Amino acid sequence: MNNSHNFDASLTDDGRYRLLVEAISDYAIYMLDPTGIVANWNAGAQRFKGYRPSEIIGRNFEIFYTDADRAVGRPEINLRRAADVGRFEDEGWRVRKDGSQFWAHVVIDRILDPEGNLVGFAKITRDLTERHQTQLELERAREALFQSQKIESIGQLTGGVAHDFNNLLMAIIGSLEIVQRRMNADPSISPFIDNALKGARRGAVLTQRMLAFARRQQLKMGAVNLKAAVEGMSELLERSLGPAILIRTEFPETLPAVRTDISQLEAAILNLAVNARDAMPDGGTVRITAQQKAGDRPGNYVVLSVADEGEGMDSDTLAKATEPFFTTKGVGKGTGLGLSMVHGLAQQSGGYLELRSEVGVGTTALIWLPVTDAEAAATVAPPASRPKEGRQALRVLAVDDDALVLMNTVAMLEELGHEVVEAHSGREALEALERQTVDLLITDQGMPKMTGAELAQKVRAAWPHIPILVATGYSELSDSAARDLPRLSKPFSQQDLAAAITSTIAAASAADPVAVPAL
Repeated sequence: MNNSHNFDASLTDDGRYRLLVEAISDYAIYMLDPTGIVANWNAGAQRFKGYRPSEIIGRNFEIFYTDADRAVGRPEINLRRAADVGRFEDEGWRVRKDGSQFWAHVVIDRILDPEGNLVGFAKITRDLTERHQTQLELERAREALFQSQKIESIGQLTGGVAHDFNNLLMAIIGSLEIVQRRMNADPSISPFIDNALKGARRGAVLTQRMLAFARRQQLKMGAVNLKAAVEGMSELLERSLGPAILIRTEFPETLPAVRTDISQLEAAILNLAVNARDAMPDGGTVRITAQQKAGDRPGNYVVLSVADEGEGMDSDTLAKATEPFFTTKGVGKGTGLGLSMVHGLAQQSGGYLELRSEVGVGTTALIWLPVTDAEAAATVAPPASRPKEGRQALRVLAVDDDALVLMNTVAMLEELGHEVVEAHSGREALEALERQTVDLLITDQGMPKMTGAELAQKVRAAWPHIPILVATGYSELSDSAARDLPRLSKPFSQQDLAAAITSTIAAASAADPVAVPAL
């Protein structure tokens, strides 16, 4: 016989079992007396709890529990449950000898003598920290996905509501402007028309914020010089923030241009500055700075920073700050769409918005905007062109499924001296073109059955000489072939309409000077 066989043969069943338990290293297996005192200790317990047998045998097992669990008597409760029921199973944080914590799966089994008296407990513990961390990461990913889907759904709803609201505002603003031009000044009436126009235009700004959050507003991307843009709106900022707020700007001389929409960027800066003012009711300093940085994402960025020294936000408020309709301002003082609009602009520009805040210290909003290689020719929003006197009359086909909007568009066109053919759908527009020639097509984009982009494709195929202008509040067109069409943002004024017609005809004339009438 070899030595190992002689050794095995010399052991009793209890001895073999004890050697087996003591050799297991993946599980902590040990015994407790009825009061919770550790009676023995295996290799697994030593490996991931850190105690040698001489250091732990004779001590109460409550040493493995966190301070919070000991404070509520968790060790005693768990032993009592095992004694009463026969078995207790649980998961939770436990403490190693060095003070670090691990996620444990614990089983406590009751041990009775032949007479049924409690003599102790058998305890088995597994270290499941890695699995627990994986589960937490999975849950965080699921929550992030859920939040993303929720925000996307809200964005789709918001975009749809804003589109419909734009049409209503189009009818209101257009009608009021026509009334204002056609009526004689009357001090008992004119102020109310002016007030109604101001209210409607504020509504138009709100829809732009909603569309910005939904990432559906029409952006006119170009190269923007941030230093010149901020300097150009300094007077507006001073008037908006008031004398109690000191505005400080800091821009390097060699800052590269960024790619974004200058008008929307100015609105975003103003919005952030007003938020900063509201966070400092007793006055303070708003700092607007910019510097070139490398971000977490690939590419080169210029970071535009708007910082205040106000009340700041706690972590919970900061986490919700860019959620749509969330606001800490009083009823009627905030829509909760300001930061959502800034967030939408940053994303559509190819960048992102970052917020940093500390209670009692202040808040900093950082807009990361991608650097563009193009030169920033225009640094401020260009003024809208005014209608020219004596312009050539055109025959215009105006298409919109909303009768209120169409009526106002027709009235504006007629006041500009144009002859108008009306159509309430893409199908009606095609039928009208079969019957007569027109010099220009102006179509709404968001129409049922046939969108403006789809109508444009059909018109281009059959009547390629007709210039096309698409009126929309959305940034995207449904067909890639139609994305280069001239666009007019809703709601628009007569001045906007005249300028858009001029530029559309001019562009078409440059492409085909024979087929297109000159203005």
